[in-house]
Amino acid sequence: MPEPRSFLFTTFEGGGALPPVLSIARRLVARGHRVRIMSEACNRAEAEATGAGFMPWTRAPSRATREPASEYIRDWAQPTPQDGMLHALDALIVGPALSHAEDLLEELRREPADLVVCSDLMLGVPMACEARGQRVVVLATNISMFPLPGVPPVGPGLPPARTEEDRALHAAVTQGSHALLDSRLPQLNLARAALGLRPLARLVDQLEVASRTLLATARAFDFAPEVLPPGMDYLGPELEEAAWAGEWHSPFLPHDRRPLALVSFSTTFQNHGGALQRVIDAIAGLDMRAVVTLGGSIPRGALRGAGNVVLMEKAPHHPIMAEASLVVTHGGHGTVMKALAHGRPMLVLPHGRDQFDNATRVAERGAGLSLPPDSGVAEIRAALARLLEEPAFTGAAMALGAAVAREAEVSPAVAILEDEAAPRSCCQAA
Repeated sequence: MPEPRSFLFTTFEGGGALPPVLSIARRLVARGHRVRIMSEACNRAEAEATGAGFMPWTRAPSRATREPASEYIRDWAQPTPQDGMLHALDALIVGPALSHAEDLLEELRREPADLVVCSDLMLGVPMACEARGQRVVVLATNISMFPLPGVPPVGPGLPPARTEEDRALHAAVTQGSHALLDSRLPQLNLARAALGLRPLARLVDQLEVASRTLLATARAFDFAPEVLPPGMDYLGPELEEAAWAGEWHSPFLPHDRRPLALVSFSTTFQNHGGALQRVIDAIAGLDMRAVVTLGGSIPRGALRGAGNVVLMEKAPHHPIMAEASLVVTHGGHGTVMKALAHGRPMLVLPHGRDQFDNATRVAERGAGLSLPPDSGVAEIRAALARLLEEPAFTGAAMALGAAVAREAEVSPAVAILEDEAAPRSCCQAA
């Protein structure tokens, strides 16, 4: 066992963004390290269940509960995807940067850490680490949300570039993404000035202070470039269930052999009730069964059920996927990774964030189908019928899923973080 080190993870209540952090923290605790997690107050119980210490954000936004009414990231309510991204920048990524920085600096003064491990979506944390001279690693619990050479820019769900026209489109979208991000550069530079830091030329430069950037996704799933930028690594996905998911008790009779679907949309509210209802209505017309897990984001009473559809507030996904024939999802990274690890084809109805890009990766590999979120009942029913009737989808999902599962099993996350937390000699880079 290595010499015990001190790790401080910083994250937020972002639905599927939290369980991978908790999974890695749990493994570090098991190896004898001191681990702390800074997140929103509503995450205390699940953070402490890992054996880690917990500190809530105080100056920065911190939800007391996971109730939809308390959500402050309302990108779904904006008129365009671009407006949604600007809202996310203001609500989380840049707007509270100084508050995140001040909270972190206060905690580090109280108890130093060998390594800070921060979400890629909280630029105040690496900013604070830069001001303090604190070693920091960025952990993205999804595909890269920022422009990455050789990878289609995130947002519209673009496939890999295959023609000069494709490459020109990717370049234009990447340029537009940088322009959108840099529209909030003045706010970030004001926060940096408050900490005595020089201004940056581009918003993404703030992430360059990290010694490593770690992507907790599968290289086999992503449209990975042949050569990664220096200091960037794929970890493979973290497949641990959310601590609040509870236990699985099948509501169906043991002899019911109809195909089973798991339907799981976002655990954060994305105004997805209408799409979820259309999925239920589509399944109602097919000879199959379905379990719909609501995850706290949609009240059960807001949906109209069906005789072959069971609505559940929560349930663990792994045991359901083990029995299921397919998964219907909004395309959240965690659900997609779990479905692939079980070799289950997917119908993806993305709503925003990284979901269109996850959906494209699924469809490009033949592991499922993607439909617009406003698709009608007939379209959804036809897609479900294809997934049930065409074995090629299951075959592709099993092939891709085997690679995803292998990456999860041999994740270098703990080894990399232990190495990053180790003392540096005078001859090593800081």
